[in-house]
Amino acid sequence: MEEPPNTSASPTPQSTVVTAPTANQKSNAMNASSSASRPGLQRGSMSMAHLYVPSKDVTVATPEEFVKKFGGNKVIDKVLIANNGIAAVKCMRSMRRWAYEMFRNERAIKFVAMVTPEDLKANAEYIKMADHFVPVPGGANNNNYANVELIVDIAKRKQVQAVWAGWGHASENPKLPELLYKHGIAFIGPPEKAMWALGDKIASSIVAQTASIPTLPWSGSGLKAEIRDRKLKISQELYNKGCVETVEQGLSAAQKIGFPVMIKASEGGGGKGIRKAESSDDFPNLFRQVQAEVPGSPIFIMKVASCAHHLEVQLLADQYGNAISLFGRDCSIQRRHQKIIEEAPCIIAKRDIFEQMEKAAVRLAKMVGYCSAGTVEYLYEEPGSFFFLELNPRLQVEHPCTEMIADVNLPAAQLQVAMGIPLYRIKSIRTLYGEDPQGDSVIDFENANIRPTPWGHVIAARITSENPEEGFKPSAGTVQELNFRSSKNVWGYFSVAASGGLHEFADSQFGHCFSWGEDRETARENMVIALKELSIRGDFRTTVEYLITLLETKDFQELKLSTTWLDSMIAQRFRTEKPDVLLALICGALHVADQALLNAFQNFQNSLERGQVLPAYTLKNTEDVELIYEGVKYVVQVTKCGPNSYFLVLNGSYKEVEVHRLADGSLLISFDGASYTTYMKEEVDRWRVVIGNQTCVFEKENDPTILRTPSAGKLICFRVEEGGHVNSGDIYAEIEVMKMVMTLSVTESGCLYYNKRPGAVLDAGDIIAHLDLDDASRIQKPKLFEEKFPTGNVELTQNDKLNQIYKQCRNFLDNVLAGYCLPEPFFLHRLKEVIDRMMITLKDPSLPLLELQDVISSISGRIPQVVERKIRKLMALYASNITSVLAQFPSQQIANVIDSHAATLQKRSDRDVFFLTTQGIVQLVQRYRNGIRGRLKSVVSELLRQYLNVESQFQTGHYDKCVSTLREKYKDNIVNVVGTIFSHSQVAKKNILVIQLIDHLWSHEPGLTDELAAIFSDLTGLNRTENARVALRARQILIAAHQPAYDLRHNQMESIFLSAIDIYGHDFHPENLQKLIMSETSIFDVLQEFFYHTNRAVRMAALEVYVRRSYTSYELTRLLHTDLSNNRCVVQFEFLLPSSHPNRVPHNRLNPVISHVPSFDEIDRLDFPLCRELDNCQRMGCMAAFAKLEDFEETFMEILDLFNGSLEEENDILEMSMEESSSRSMNHSEPIHILNVAIRFDSFEDNTQSARFARFCSRHAEVLTARGIRRITYVCFVKKQHPKFFTYRHRDGFAEDRIYRHLEPALAFQLEINRMQNYELEALATSNQKMHLYLGKAKVAKGQEVTDYRFFYSINN
Repeated sequence: MEEPPNTSASPTPQSTVVTAPTANQKSNAMNASSSASRPGLQRGSMSMAHLYVPSKDVTVATPEEFVKKFGGNKVIDKVLIANNGIAAVKCMRSMRRWAYEMFRNERAIKFVAMVTPEDLKANAEYIKMADHFVPVPGGANNNNYANVELIVDIAKRKQVQAVWAGWGHASENPKLPELLYKHGIAFIGPPEKAMWALGDKIASSIVAQTASIPTLPWSGSGLKAEIRDRKLKISQELYNKGCVETVEQGLSAAQKIGFPVMIKASEGGGGKGIRKAESSDDFPNLFRQVQAEVPGSPIFIMKVASCAHHLEVQLLADQYGNAISLFGRDCSIQRRHQKIIEEAPCIIAKRDIFEQMEKAAVRLAKMVGYCSAGTVEYLYEEPGSFFFLELNPRLQVEHPCTEMIADVNLPAAQLQVAMGIPLYRIKSIRTLYGEDPQGDSVIDFENANIRPTPWGHVIAARITSENPEEGFKPSAGTVQELNFRSSKNVWGYFSVAASGGLHEFADSQFGHCFSWGEDRETARENMVIALKELSIRGDFRTTVEYLITLLETKDFQELKLSTTWLDSMIAQRFRTEKPDVLLALICGALHVADQALLNAFQNFQNSLERGQVLPAYTLKNTEDVELIYEGVKYVVQVTKCGPNSYFLVLNGSYKEVEVHRLADGSLLISFDGASYTTYMKEEVDRWRVVIGNQTCVFEKENDPTILRTPSAGKLICFRVEEGGHVNSGDIYAEIEVMKMVMTLSVTESGCLYYNKRPGAVLDAGDIIAHLDLDDASRIQKPKLFEEKFPTGNVELTQNDKLNQIYKQCRNFLDNVLAGYCLPEPFFLHRLKEVIDRMMITLKDPSLPLLELQDVISSISGRIPQVVERKIRKLMALYASNITSVLAQFPSQQIANVIDSHAATLQKRSDRDVFFLTTQGIVQLVQRYRNGIRGRLKSVVSELLRQYLNVESQFQTGHYDKCVSTLREKYKDNIVNVVGTIFSHSQVAKKNILVIQLIDHLWSHEPGLTDELAAIFSDLTGLNRTENARVALRARQILIAAHQPAYDLRHNQMESIFLSAIDIYGHDFHPENLQKLIMSETSIFDVLQEFFYHTNRAVRMAALEVYVRRSYTSYELTRLLHTDLSNNRCVVQFEFLLPSSHPNRVPHNRLNPVISHVPSFDEIDRLDFPLCRELDNCQRMGCMAAFAKLEDFEETFMEILDLFNGSLEEENDILEMSMEESSSRSMNHSEPIHILNVAIRFDSFEDNTQSARFARFCSRHAEVLTARGIRRITYVCFVKKQHPKFFTYRHRDGFAEDRIYRHLEPALAFQLEINRMQNYELEALATSNQKMHLYLGKAKVAKGQEVTDYRFFYSINN
């Protein structure tokens, strides 16, 4: 149904979205099915026929004229709506639609609405639709919509002519029409006697039995009313015979009938006041629940019909004894005896059987003088038996099903009947029976010329605020979004709109959707599509997902349904389709973390605005989220790594997700090539995450000893006495929620102690009891999830263009400097990768070309073609020469093209537009005005300046003072102040970024350091401890920048070597090697390159320089160069320990006369005896250089052979002396040989290579010992870096001596580590290779606790 297109007051689309088939579509379908019985008849849908009426139909302008012309007896132009929610919405929609059709004025009928404070607070939609509203008391409906005296009083005060009560509340209370008629006010419904006779479930069953209509066995079986003078009379005595007043009477009746039975309240309905009892054990509690739901209502007992269908007949009767059937509805799909899906017409029953049901319904109506709309309900069983259930003397919620197949506007028909219009004068009824809509001929409805037939098929779905996964528990709350997308065959109406809501006293149903189709399957498909597109976001769960799943079941499609079908599905734990658990986990974790981080920032900002200074660590960007789903606990670390990006870590695996918070509070997330819209609602004990139209609920860790109410409502009673014992799963209390009684259960066993008393009004989450557990150790804890995220994430897409890669890298670095840092261990690895990748990209000559192409493509067509052609020509010329070393990006030429064209424009406005359009190009060419190198410099400068701008704000005092200064300076922009403080809170990781950026620049572009000297100088001015590393590194770079460049030092050293070995040249200067050895500046970072020089003599000289410089504190007694079999150079040498060496001190004490330790030559010249036991101070060493470790391993044994003294014969004298020395040293138990192995690496990781060296030494420990190797030291070289040392000693079983890592062992004794012999030392890593830091733990007896810890440091000059 659609609203009139030309109405002056168009309703909001959220409240009623109505669409139905066009007239042609409907008539075509009808002709196909019923052309034989109704030839030539074409009937449009209710909506279209009523909206687009030919002008000749409009013959009245006011309700007075209408009543007079159509034979009525009461003018009604003002109606009181004694209802709320969707009932009020539907009434006003339908009657206004009819009014527009009939009077061309939808406001011809005025509506007065009753409004409670709860409805006002919930922003109920019907309030906005009414012409006038009357405030009424809030609370339960007996205070307002069910209060007959209040309704009558309002009707009198507001001078209405009629009251419409709809369904529920007072709609079935005979007292209401009785009092209204006494005051001359029409009741839009049946008279009080007919309402009592048929509206009361007990009385209607007696009437049905009187009319010989079959009924199920019940507590009043066999009772019949008395008929006198064609009037039916049910005495109070007869009525009471059908009732049961106590539990005992009810149990007796149930046992007589036979279990299972239904306990029903005569005044109940809509699922309220009805319970199914399977046995006598649960009968008493269920009986009391029925009493509580419908207080004061008579109760009766009825046999349960298993596997039956719930079928209905729609009645419409007038004041003149005419009554007709408007087909039927199938309402078999129910839960808790409340309808959830309805269909029309009834196709399960055979046609002749259903005709009998229709005739019986009409007979009932006429028997009691029924008037207006009503519904007779039956239970139908195969193969064709049916039983009277009840008659509802009111309009039913599902009446639009009938409207769509009969094209009759039922609320409008009710209004016309209340005006006294006969049925045969109502246009839609005349059309239904094939008569002239404008005629006035009397229709014999029982013997009509044309028999009405339903047109098409309709399926209706009720939208309720209930949770199907918890027994359809209702709940109240607000609605943030309601968006129903109608189609030509689907429409719906809702009692709430966006920013509206439902309160705890409202009905849980707030919407109804209807789908029409030519057949049942088409209607089903239309409904499924519509529900999947329905978007409802609020504080409560809805049945939408559940309805979709039900409609797609095989049973529903094959019509294998009954009134117990859905309950059996629920018992089998039938569930809706759930999203992937890990997808839901990602969405849930993002929601929880994002909200927590937003709250942290907002709290910090609010405190700052009040003048309070919170610690910087409260501005966090990482949140640990714990979610529990189906007994499994997921722990996710969520880090915000950018304004719109998150980094999720699960058990060592990670996902990078792009996140955007939308205006409605939902999140739009994207990862692994897919995007999702999701929102979350936090409840008392859980988080409800919705992804698309699927819901996943994560539990919070809760305390089972604290019992809370899950929903707002009222506490009815406790099932267990105070201090009583309950077992796990036992029911302990009953609460009333949205007019329904719900039970609460415990999850653990123990004794109960109550915090609330019966009758208390509850809010969601209120504590109502405590549980003293029997055994706390038996509480089941969730199992920890230990798997990882599935793969599918790439850090940088390989197919991305260079300009896109640059943007990704730059965004990452900008985010880090803004404080959005990744957690460890991911940060360092990603940072190094991003810096390397960005620098490579910035040096690529195609980057400016790609950036310019992007800019040109965005403005192409908006700049003059001549300008675009010239620029593209320059781009093409640059691209064709891009590999040339002389190629330069044509920045100036492009700027000239733009300036030249601007000069030709006469009007200033034209020039302004042109410059605005080409602004992107101008900015790009300015960035490259100094070429690619200039762009690289500006990028680095911008990054360093970002760091400096933030950190310079925190140098003038303690943290609080700096924040206060910032707040005062930028008091108009507190958000930026918070951002600055947040950035500063991540200073440790920002330091790493800046240092790595500086190091990369120094290693690869040392020439740029001079150009960036100004900002480096500013960095050295940072005086706070947290910035010390950056300031130190900047100072080191400035110092190093004043020293010769590496390449220059390399060339100088090469010239020294070449001059020293060219004995036949004109520039022979061997003394330069001595200067190199004694140089005060470091040479080892350059010297290593010459170990692998192409000239053998240079290689030999380089090895000798290394040995002599390293052992400058020792007395080198012999040095010999030799070659291995593969032409590798080796240097052998002998040396005497220096006098200050710890291993030499004992010998010093044997000769106190001499102040120093003499050499062997000095000993020979002495004229007094001296202890000559200096053999243990003599050492023999060997050093060789290899390009890789494998080369050393191949020649390992050959190197060891050198320690046997095998030398060339031409060196006999030296050979003899070294053999003697070697043999002499081998006579001692302590090894004295030293082996230095130099190896070159492209890149180096300490622990990896250390383990590799250790494995080699371990494999060859025996042979090393046999050859007298005292230690083996690996000297590891990486180009342009100082060497790293790894020493493995005989005394440690050739395990690494970690104390001496990265120390040249020949110089290590100068640190005097032997003075700390009372401590166990642990070397700590430092960034400065000249500084050595150790953690000392005092040596104590075994088993004694160490309490003395000290730090030692030494600086090696």
